[in-house]
Amino acid sequence: MSSAKSIARVVGLLLLLHMALGLIVPFAMLERVRGAAGFLAGAAGSAGVVRAAVLLLFVGSAMAIGIAIAAWPVFRRYSSAMALWLLALAAAGFSLQAVDNAAILSMLSLSQEYATADAGKTELFEALALVAGSARRWAHYSALLMVGSWIFLLYALLYRFRLVPRALAGFGLVASLLQITAVTLRGLLGYAPLTVLAMPLAPAYVALALWLMLKGFDERQGAVPAEAPGSELPGS
Repeated sequence: MSSAKSIARVVGLLLLLHMALGLIVPFAMLERVRGAAGFLAGAAGSAGVVRAAVLLLFVGSAMAIGIAIAAWPVFRRYSSAMALWLLALAAAGFSLQAVDNAAILSMLSLSQEYATADAGKTELFEALALVAGSARRWAHYSALLMVGSWIFLLYALLYRFRLVPRALAGFGLVASLLQITAVTLRGLLGYAPLTVLAMPLAPAYVALALWLMLKGFDERQGAVPAEAPGSELPGS
């Protein structure tokens, strides 16, 4: 079995990739495509960028599953239930991200049709764009709620069992709660997201990733419970 130190390094690296590929880069790419003209007018001319962003969103959401699996040998020693919930939330987040991605690609198809349509059909496409945009918005916030819950659970597990300094884990708990309440829940309730309150999550994520890569999990804070029969991940 890999040592806790090597597992921590893998988890730290995957956290950095998760932040870059799933939480920052794709959304920056899509925002650039949207521009001042809007997604309907701009997406057709940047179809390659949109598809690349969707691919990165798939890869990024898969990183959460990879983190849950990579950390399983350590986390299950402390709480098999929390380790399983971490894996389940990651899988659910990937599924919801797939729905969100399908909505983005549908909007891209609509933009491509709009680019070749007659001038008299402009109003029709604009109406369809509103419907497609609304469908994508709810899928997007549902995916964000799941990934935010996954991040919160990750920090809660680390805090509960003192696997990293509690100040570091506590910072992550607060940052993830701010992201959930100020962005996701406000969006789901129809209010404008307060994105500035989600910004602390980025340094919290980087700090955790660097700590794990340099210091690893701290398993000196308490005794590790005995492993229960059947606690192995299926197929491991």
